[in-house]
Amino acid sequence: MKDGKVEIVKKWATHEGFFRLDKYRLRHSLFGGGMSREMSRELFERGHAVAMLPYDPVRDELVLLEQFRIGAIHGPGSPWLTEIVAGMIGEGESAADVARREAMEEAGCEIGELIPISRYYVSPGGTSETIELYCGIVDVDRVTEGVYGLAEENEDIRVFTVSFDEAVAWLDSGRINSAAPIIALQWLMMNRQPLRQQYQAQ
Repeated sequence: MKDGKVEIVKKWATHEGFFRLDKYRLRHSLFGGGMSREMSRELFERGHAVAMLPYDPVRDELVLLEQFRIGAIHGPGSPWLTEIVAGMIGEGESAADVARREAMEEAGCEIGELIPISRYYVSPGGTSETIELYCGIVDVDRVTEGVYGLAEENEDIRVFTVSFDEAVAWLDSGRINSAAPIIALQWLMMNRQPLRQQYQAQ
């Protein structure tokens, strides 16, 4: 709604810890005209994040991660998810700087060109969090598979390389089942050929 209005009647924090939960009393514009009735909404505040798919266009291989995720603990599959490099953006940091830092911390790999994919809301029905998503060019010959992460952050991250075709098969089978790697892989499926041509010509 281009000219929509939101009237915040009251806002307060119901929880403040590592994350914050805010409660709102608000009204907003209606498509049919006028304003809605006053309503309550809760908003989960956890900051904004970066995610990046490391890809070697010469070898046509990806660097993927596997780690435990509390959000998947009650899911039908394993709570150890196949993911891509990701991290939260701190105050004063750029998204690109975070992507490069997290690539070293989580996967031990140095990123060349960073190609922006998109910036999207993770779950706008309940959280303000956005993810800035990239594809990062990497040389898989310089990536050592193993376990990475920061002990002080309780990170235990398995790093491995996989072919593009195998990653797509995992996407099709549902093994890759979180939003950032799904979106990044779908982007790569649309942009892989020109990307490979560009780097193979260098």
